[in-house]
Amino acid sequence: MSASVSPRGTDAATDRRDSLIAAAARLRAEVARRVVGQDRVIEEILMAVMAGGHALLVGVPGLAKTLMIRSLAEAMRLEFRRIQFTPDLVPSDITGTEILEENSATGARTFRFVRGPVFANIVLADEINRTPPRTQAALLEAMQEHRVTAAGETMRLPEPFFVLATQNPIEQEGTYPLPEAQLDRFLFDIRIGYPSEDEEIAILRTTTGVADFELDPVIDAEEALGLQRLTREIPAAEPALRYAAALVRATRPEAPEAPDLVKRYVRWGAGPRAGQALILGAKAHALLHGRFAVSPDDIRRVAQPVLRHRVLPNFAADAEGIGAERVIDEVLARVAPPGSGIRM
Repeated sequence: MSASVSPRGTDAATDRRDSLIAAAARLRAEVARRVVGQDRVIEEILMAVMAGGHALLVGVPGLAKTLMIRSLAEAMRLEFRRIQFTPDLVPSDITGTEILEENSATGARTFRFVRGPVFANIVLADEINRTPPRTQAALLEAMQEHRVTAAGETMRLPEPFFVLATQNPIEQEGTYPLPEAQLDRFLFDIRIGYPSEDEEIAILRTTTGVADFELDPVIDAEEALGLQRLTREIPAAEPALRYAAALVRATRPEAPEAPDLVKRYVRWGAGPRAGQALILGAKAHALLHGRFAVSPDDIRRVAQPVLRHRVLPNFAADAEGIGAERVIDEVLARVAPPGSGIRM
């Protein structure tokens, strides 16, 4: 199933492309039926899914992080599993474990591997920072390689495969901050804020009555994989690639092109994987808005969710209250996008 973005493509390819774009729009609308407000957050989750990446949702309790992920899974005909991360969780609780079975007829005993909840299309890692690093690391191979090695065997995970994790930023007691290596596995770090007054009233209206409704599944596994392929087929011209690389390089304090704010307040900048995430995220944003080429605005739109967990402020920044988002804003202001006359 290959969808071409070329205007000279076949009618069948064009129809397939238009069908996938329409399916993405229906998916977005279906999730928004249940989740009031948070349009930006829903868009970023969908972009991560279309780009084939994983997303970390960070926000205080009660902002519908889990509800958003559950609603997305419900609106897709995909297998969904939720893992509640706790301090006593062990890696086998995620990947699976071997059990000893006895044949009642012969008395023979054999080991059988029971697959864990990671063997699903959408995995909700709820409060991922509440479990020790050893268990957090059990997700690393699954997230990066889409496979699990257990009981001496390597097993592929079902496709498509997404890990959508939640994290509470205000409770630090009894939590284990994610190591930088694991944070880098997430395509987006999505921040969820408080709703507006009108949105909060709408939340109260829709969630305190007796009415409840189920979401209609609008996308299946084949269409989800088709969206991923179509996203990657969107062209990113040389100026777009250079702009993404310039933004990433400007976050590194040792780089000559880094702004003064970066040199003063950043300990480690973003690596090459950030540039890949910028381009893939920009492609997904363009496709979600019905365009088939990457523009500088697409790259700028995804800069915060791509870079905020990959730029590490130093102690001086912490002391002066300068966070990664302030640094990224400075980089966006200082690195000039390609000229408007360049077709991206």
